[in-house]
Amino acid sequence: MVEPRVRKLYEAMFALEDLREVFREAVPGSANEEEIAACIARVERILKELKESKSSSLKYITDRIELRTREEEYININPIQPGGRLTLEARKALIAYGDGYSVCDWCRDLRLDRIKRPPVDEFHEELAEFVGMDEARVVPGARRGFQAVTSSLLDKGDIALISDLGHYTEYLAVEIAGGVVREIPSGDSKIVTGDAVADTIERVRATTGKKPKLIIVEHFDYSYGNEHDVRGIGKIAKEYEIPFLYNGAYSVGMVPVNGKDIGADFVVGSGHKGMAAVAPSGILATTDEWAPLVFRRSEVTGDISGKRFEHKETELLGCTLMGATIISLMASFPRVKERVKHWSGEVQKSNYFIREFIRIAGNEIVSEYPRKHTLSRVDTRNSFDKIARTHKRRGFFLSDELKRRGIIGEFAGSTRIWKLNTYGLSWDRIRYLADAFVDIARKYELPIN
Repeated sequence: MVEPRVRKLYEAMFALEDLREVFREAVPGSANEEEIAACIARVERILKELKESKSSSLKYITDRIELRTREEEYININPIQPGGRLTLEARKALIAYGDGYSVCDWCRDLRLDRIKRPPVDEFHEELAEFVGMDEARVVPGARRGFQAVTSSLLDKGDIALISDLGHYTEYLAVEIAGGVVREIPSGDSKIVTGDAVADTIERVRATTGKKPKLIIVEHFDYSYGNEHDVRGIGKIAKEYEIPFLYNGAYSVGMVPVNGKDIGADFVVGSGHKGMAAVAPSGILATTDEWAPLVFRRSEVTGDISGKRFEHKETELLGCTLMGATIISLMASFPRVKERVKHWSGEVQKSNYFIREFIRIAGNEIVSEYPRKHTLSRVDTRNSFDKIARTHKRRGFFLSDELKRRGIIGEFAGSTRIWKLNTYGLSWDRIRYLADAFVDIARKYELPIN
């Protein structure tokens, strides 16, 4: 299934980078013309071979760093990668802004969110509007958004409520602030409700005599991709006057999100999970009520130097994302703003695939069904795992069969309970993916309903 032109394409791109290096190394206005001509001739030769569909032996970018061609050569159903797949615009931006401090060329106010060229300042304003909040900052991943909130709101021994399906970074963010975690049960349905949050608050008050200081719940969890009652939770949080952190790692950038409508005090999103951006990147947005605390400025003074940093925001350690991370967020943002309008179509495709998938006898969907997200947890213990028990490749037989059909991203060797994500796949790819699983089932004589 390998497309021979992909590696040849990379060869051409790298040849252009070699040409670029000539200009980067030269004294301005005096690049070596012979070197330039040789590089251009090489590019032309490679492009001719590309046109002729010749393959390339290129395997490594540099020593031990392999080419990554999964997005060009395969359909990638990895559970955590599709929402962070870069847009064409982001990939182009990386070419020009890959250098470490590239967006700092025109920094005058010593604040990332005030850089005007490129318009990082306007981007921050648009981010806040995008998620329905008052102020927003970019952070090195959703986890740093959690940490900024917990270290601002929690003192040692303070209690934070987290769903029992919460991500480990939520727990660690509470721990590092000295807080104590109490879990909200998701029950047999694996869905967190507003009532469950209210019950947990009352249980905590009854057993500790204290009211929780923070509630953290994800809109869609990472284990099942189930949708949780965030609006109901937001309502309960307001009734008890407890700040609510909405974890949008699997929603912001894919699903329409309005934090104030939900009842959230904080919205955290992931750039590399949901906003088509380079890792690590994410956003933290809040209301005018909480912005002075979470985005508070430094008050420290050096006892010898007298240095002060009043313009820096303490929880962010000053500036956060520079170069490739912030520029990829910005370059992808117009496409991201448009794609959230088509979320219902993504869910429709997810449900089409799952309907076809569970036609295979023994295949089950562990997540809520019908699906409300593109991330799904499936159980194939009574289908593909039965084949794996006697196959010489064991569980890897399924990975082998999928890869032969140009599909990767499932947990290699897993034929029991595993996850996949169909986000961003076209209808043609969705149908191909569904047909591939059915075809594999037929090959091994599994019944098809």
